[in-house]
Amino acid sequence: MSGSITDVAGLKVGHFTDSRRPTGCTVVLCEQGAVCGVDVRGAAPGTRETDLLAPGNLVDRVHAVLLSGGSAFGLDAAGGVMRWLEERGHGFPVGPARVPIVPAAVLFDLWLGDHRIRPDAAAGYAACVAAGRDAPAQGSVGAGAGATVGKLFGIERAMKGGIGSASITVQGVTIAALVAVNAAGDVIDPATSAPIAGSRSDDGLSLRAISASLERGDWPAAISPGTNTSIGIVATDAVLDKTEASRLATMAHDGLARCIDPVHTMTDGDTLFALATGLSGRSVSMLALGPLAARVTARAVLAAAWSATGLPGLPSASDWAAGARLPIA
Repeated sequence: MSGSITDVAGLKVGHFTDSRRPTGCTVVLCEQGAVCGVDVRGAAPGTRETDLLAPGNLVDRVHAVLLSGGSAFGLDAAGGVMRWLEERGHGFPVGPARVPIVPAAVLFDLWLGDHRIRPDAAAGYAACVAAGRDAPAQGSVGAGAGATVGKLFGIERAMKGGIGSASITVQGVTIAALVAVNAAGDVIDPATSAPIAGSRSDDGLSLRAISASLERGDWPAAISPGTNTSIGIVATDAVLDKTEASRLATMAHDGLARCIDPVHTMTDGDTLFALATGLSGRSVSMLALGPLAARVTARAVLAAAWSATGLPGLPSASDWAAGARLPIA
């Protein structure tokens, strides 16, 4: 796994990570505008400005996309991104003003620490200040700071999630992904079909493998609604219109399905955006670009899991691989 979303020309990425509890936000800036599409697959989404991305609607370019922790409260962070962009003259011209277009999606991380602390407009602004062309940090930072996985059998049996990125360049066109992984399900390595992070057994010493448990009739006693969600962005420097960008977001969800089990549940708000800067100047068949989007999204999910830093009671995939087993009290 290599590369990052900043390998796509025209994009910058910045994180804000709150020092008071595990939460934060991540912004992908495209100040000069990029064509954008979206596909919401989970049944419990928290989103902003997704309706305008429909191919038949007026605005065809966005100036940033925000991923945030804090559940629906975290949507406030988009206001800070708008302010940062407006100060620099970026936005959709409307009468005397330029209105920055900033779609956003949030994940639920209120389990950890004081739930009253969540990303706000100042956090979104700080993420923009931090944004740059270098490969962004991965793991337990930004929107992935408070991410957890494997919560279908309860947060006490979960493991740490995070944010990850990857890119592919083929025939002069780059496609990349950035995903914050906060799933109810397990993170699966497609090469082995085995979980690398997810729900732990009742004693905390092995990985449960959620789908196998469900098949055996071992079902969770209760599931908290809307407490999960994996969110991300797939981006390319190819030339796309809004219809193609929307289809790219749809096909990128196949990458989530390869690496998260179960995915797109009633308690997840899984949402993927697609950005096309067009700066390669090349048009590419969606029959080629779509499968690459799924592939790079899967790589970003794995990068998120492997880069995560464990917390007390919440080991990471790297902790687990190193033999760190935590009995559950």
